[in-house]
Amino acid sequence: MNAISKQEIAALPVEFKLNGNTVVGRADETIIQTAKHYGIAIPHLCYKEGLRPDGNCRACVVEIKGERALAPSCCRTPRDGMEVNTDSARAVASQKMVLELLLSDMPSASYSPNSELDQWAAKLNMGKPRFASRAQPKADVSHPAIAVNLDACIQCTRCLRACREEQVNDVIGYAFRGEHSRIVFDFDDAMAASTCVACGECVQACPTGALMPARHAALTVADKTVDSVCPYCGVGCQLTYHVTDNKIVHVEGRDGPANHGRLCVKGRYGFDYAHHRQRLTVPLIRKPGVPKSGDYSVDPDNWRDAFREASWEEALAFAAGGLTRIRDAAGKMSGKHALAGFGSAKGSNEEAYLFQKLVRTGFGSNNVDHCTRLCHASSVAALLEGVGSGAVSNQVSDVQYAEVVLVIGSNPTVNHPVAATWIKNAVKNGTKLIIADPRATELARHATYVLQFKPDTDVALLNAIMHVIVAEGLIDQDFIRDRTSGYAALAENVKKYSPEMMAPICGIPAQTIRAVARLYATSKGSMILWGMGISQHVHGTDNARCLIALSLMTGQVGRRGTGLHPLRGQNNVQGASDSGLIPMMYPNYQRVDNPEAKARFAKLWGAPELDPKPGLTVVEIMHAAKKKEIRGMYVMGENPAMSDPDVDHAREALAALDHLVVQDIFLTETAYLADVVLPATAWPEKDGTVTNTDRMVQLGRKAIEPPGEAKEDLWIIQEIAKRMGLAWNYGHVSEVFVEMRAGMDTIAGITWERLERDSAVTYPCEQEGDPGQSVVFTEHFPTATGRARFVPADLISADEQPDATYPIVLITGRQLEHWHTGSMTRSAGVLDAIEPEPMASFHPLDLDGFGVTSGGVVTVASRRGSISLYARADAGTPRGAVFIPFCYYEAAANKLTNPVLDPFGKIPEFKYCAVKVKKGGPKPVHSSFGGGQSLRTLP
Repeated sequence: MNAISKQEIAALPVEFKLNGNTVVGRADETIIQTAKHYGIAIPHLCYKEGLRPDGNCRACVVEIKGERALAPSCCRTPRDGMEVNTDSARAVASQKMVLELLLSDMPSASYSPNSELDQWAAKLNMGKPRFASRAQPKADVSHPAIAVNLDACIQCTRCLRACREEQVNDVIGYAFRGEHSRIVFDFDDAMAASTCVACGECVQACPTGALMPARHAALTVADKTVDSVCPYCGVGCQLTYHVTDNKIVHVEGRDGPANHGRLCVKGRYGFDYAHHRQRLTVPLIRKPGVPKSGDYSVDPDNWRDAFREASWEEALAFAAGGLTRIRDAAGKMSGKHALAGFGSAKGSNEEAYLFQKLVRTGFGSNNVDHCTRLCHASSVAALLEGVGSGAVSNQVSDVQYAEVVLVIGSNPTVNHPVAATWIKNAVKNGTKLIIADPRATELARHATYVLQFKPDTDVALLNAIMHVIVAEGLIDQDFIRDRTSGYAALAENVKKYSPEMMAPICGIPAQTIRAVARLYATSKGSMILWGMGISQHVHGTDNARCLIALSLMTGQVGRRGTGLHPLRGQNNVQGASDSGLIPMMYPNYQRVDNPEAKARFAKLWGAPELDPKPGLTVVEIMHAAKKKEIRGMYVMGENPAMSDPDVDHAREALAALDHLVVQDIFLTETAYLADVVLPATAWPEKDGTVTNTDRMVQLGRKAIEPPGEAKEDLWIIQEIAKRMGLAWNYGHVSEVFVEMRAGMDTIAGITWERLERDSAVTYPCEQEGDPGQSVVFTEHFPTATGRARFVPADLISADEQPDATYPIVLITGRQLEHWHTGSMTRSAGVLDAIEPEPMASFHPLDLDGFGVTSGGVVTVASRRGSISLYARADAGTPRGAVFIPFCYYEAAANKLTNPVLDPFGKIPEFKYCAVKVKKGGPKPVHSSFGGGQSLRTLP
């Protein structure tokens, strides 16, 4: 007889009586869960689905026949034959007494009308408490995001469990004794002084209003709620907008497959950018005689200095007319390369698809790209080369099945905070975590091994790890033989990269490299997640090749808890790439120089003259614009005047264009250089799908109306297409999705109706009704041979090395509170209040060497430009390096970065260039985009 597993035992049915009726539950379900299935509501306050049951409030007690004491139904599991009463006189009397005692300490005015406590009091017909209120703590409103009202706290510890066990931020604690016991933050610090990251999970968990959004002291019941998807990072958290009078008043996490109710500070508090006073509301046309220059300052409040208002008809005619004239100037075939378009990873799949279709069929070229070129282009190049697919093999949640997780070149707690929670949860459940990064990130405190290697030495470290695996025979010979090619050359190549040889180069001791190699290779499941610390180098493709080879040689791919996952940055950078918003690929990564692919899309689009030549990439387009080879551009929802390397050069290139059309929601740095500006819709103002880092296609729904005359992006793209001679007539966004399915086999089985019902479907899903594949490469790789390919990599140094004049290494990236170029997050009040000023992070000893204290001004200069900003002490930043976020217009980090490209992915080297630092400089002036005042003093 086969042994029964713990999971099978837990799923066994249990038959018992509930309020006199026979019911069937599960052995691993609590009484309160079974009761809910049968429509029986039991009062509860400390219990919340998704959190570990605690049983401390005793509001959920029930009577069990034959037992002396009442039992908390949130902690008790049923047994066969048990008889349970939830509404006996004894049980109800106890439930009501608990609620009465709690209500007696509540403030007279509720912080959260219709709170869970209020709802249960109403359901049990509770009157005014008979007991006197005890002395209560004062409110703490020091934090920009969260108000602490401990006079409404019932000490249910839901906030503590949400913070420590769900988000694993370890900020909230329970301190003191007896009547003095209470919730505290860190060492009983004020909320603003604590290490709180403002994820708001505690606010969502609180049943009384003791923890509330700071800017909504008493939330009213919304007019409506709308389910949608977060517009920030690639995790793709599902959320619910609460809307009153066409304004989003607050946001809650929803039980989506990527987040299961969790959100971060951006997702929860970064919504009010949609209502910002500087939103574009009417089309703008540049005034005659107002020059465009790469050297300028943006003041969205004084747009009339450069622009005048226009009607939609005039603006569209002007926008499309200028593009058409450039296209037709020297005949279509000879002039087609004079136009280019930048689409957006912030929009929907349908917008990305139509945008690239417009460029290819209306402009006549493949000069279309978006921010994937600045993020994971080198990762995609290596993945397509090595495994035949640029998407992830396993979803982030697979970390729960892994024995070992390697996170390299990524800071998930900042860039993908909800994904980081799954990693932290896995570690608490026994998974061993390896962190490899030049900076010591927050996840390092959870790691078994922290490899803080020297910047620019990724290949040295990874080749050394593979050297150990090959030399010690830790490879998976069967997997290599049956499913790969090129191993012999790879094995020969890594022979020269012993840990002892590489240790002085990468800065990691040889014995540590060996221990990590053995741990990764011998586990039952090892998973690799990486970020732009891998991709944004001239050797970014080589970095990714090494990670692919590491996974293949150990057979750590194609199963749950294994695989390769480049964490995608923007909310729809995966979907925009899938949809063909890249210069060398049609939708679904079908090469433009492949005759079969060209014929397929020529037929689908009714466009026989598709250009078979790959187009220019983002940085190449900027170079061509500066040289007047590109003369006109259409930019939708991208901000290259902030996001491109060496932005002074990028701004000069944009200013040199004969005709620039910008479609956006704010007058961004790029829009300020436009000839015509078209006011578009923010994410909550439209319907459409997005695809997250897990390959999940998810449906975003319209929650509010756009301001003024702003129009949906899909409508604008189509109107320009019509004026350029294309006979487009799409009605609803779903019609675009239907066309996409016809050209993209991986989503052919996903119907719009299914998305409306299920909200999320994972691809590949090639036939209607298919469940979708969360794990791919299980039996073969999508290559011509079905095999994956090893590609050796050797050491290549960064293009620009520190020297006596520029002795410091600059590392750029994102920060928790702000996203990308900041046009959205710096227009969100809470986010801007938490981090209002540009900061440069240095090791404390380096700051001492500069004679600068934390909070002092420093000037950082490279060979391309200089910026002044505030210094911040950060022990995680390595000596001899500085980390600067690139979201601050007044201290644009990309004024410093090097535009040199990886030769394969054509991605700039954002993660490494040489700079010098000096004490002092002009204080940075807060960008007018945010317009807010700091609610937190500088460190």
